[in-house]
Amino acid sequence: MTVLSDFTRCDPDILSGTPVFLGTRVPVRSLFDYLEGGDTLEEFLHQFPSVKREQAIFLLDAAYESVIANAHLA
Repeated sequence: MTVLSDFTRCDPDILSGTPVFLGTRVPVRSLFDYLEGGDTLEEFLHQFPSVKREQAIFLLDAAYESVIANAHLA
């Protein structure tokens, strides 16, 4: 089973503990900022080549699952 910690990391020595994609210094928030701004996943991956497509897709899927889980609670 794949877990979020397989793709992200929070380390106080990296960007003061901001969640980043594992093996990078790219904040997870950057992916959502790009998408919110109208950019595509391809554009994000082009700008941050250290982030693997698998990491970004997993993170988006995890966000979706979180929304669905919380929707069932309402």
